Amino acid sequence: MVGCSSSPSATLDARLTTFTKLIKDKAYFKRYQVKYRRRREGKTDYYARKRLIVQAKNKYNSYKYRLVVRITNSDIICQVVYAKIQGDVVLCSAYSHELPRYGVSVGLTNWSAAYCTGLLLARRLLAKVGLDSQYEGVAEADGSFSLTEENEEGARPFKVFLDVGLRRTTTGARIFGALKGASDGGLHVPHSENRFPGYDAESKSLDSEVLRDYIFGQHVANYMNSLQEEDEDRYKRQFARFIAKGVSGDNLEDMYTSAHSKIRADPVAKPTEKKVGPSGHSKKFAKQKSLNLEQRRERVQQKKLAFMQAHGLVDEDDE
Repeated sequence: MVGCSSSPSATLDARLTTFTKLIKDKAYFKRYQVKYRRRREGKTDYYARKRLIVQAKNKYNSYKYRLVVRITNSDIICQVVYAKIQGDVVLCSAYSHELPRYGVSVGLTNWSAAYCTGLLLARRLLAKVGLDSQYEGVAEADGSFSLTEENEEGARPFKVFLDVGLRRTTTGARIFGALKGASDGGLHVPHSENRFPGYDAESKSLDSEVLRDYIFGQHVANYMNSLQEEDEDRYKRQFARFIAKGVSGDNLEDMYTSAHSKIRADPVAKPTEKKVGPSGHSKKFAKQKSLNLEQRRERVQQKKLAFMQAHGLVDEDDE
């Protein structure tokens, strides 16, 4: 029998179309609110940000400081930031690309470099606010868990809260290396020992020896030594920069120990020397002075003459 009934798939499409129209009609789009730009870009977790920046009203306009740790492919960024209506303000910052100044020339994104960067930030900030002599932190890192306690006399320790951004807070993550360095440097960062390397979830205890090995790069040294014994060619490829700088697994601990003492001795930032062009501006943003009509015509004539001389169309003595 020939009928006019449509196929099941066509009926389903019609129902879905009707359903979509009922939900996303004009009233729906009139009430649609666009999310924040950085939320649309997937860069900011505003649920976490609100709880990191909101301060109690009885604090009387005192800022709530955050220890912002961001890790890129080639750098570790540590900053102490506070929020204002106009936007965030960076009070102090430290970067792992500054570590070659203190003797750490390779491995600028590993766990030990994150610790050094956090230590550098802490000592630099305390020197800036005048608390470096009151809060020394942990002079010799031993991997034990500790918090900066308040002195009986004088100012309280500088308190910051860890801001990890969109990073996963897994056990042993490098962001906690920066946290440990900032805490050992004298900042008061509320935290627990649960996410440090060496923490055992079953026994709920921290193995300080494992944490100390991470601070002084022994996890890298052990891998370097084992790889060198197993595959010499792969070792030379993977650690080519270490070999070029004369760094081996045996002297990694000495390198980081020396870096810690140098950071404490001179944490102040030093501006880089910018190359200046003849016009007095930086070469990166140098603006050439525009030529007038006569100068442009002369430039064209010089190019023509150079081309003809190069191809033998005119002698070099002829003008």
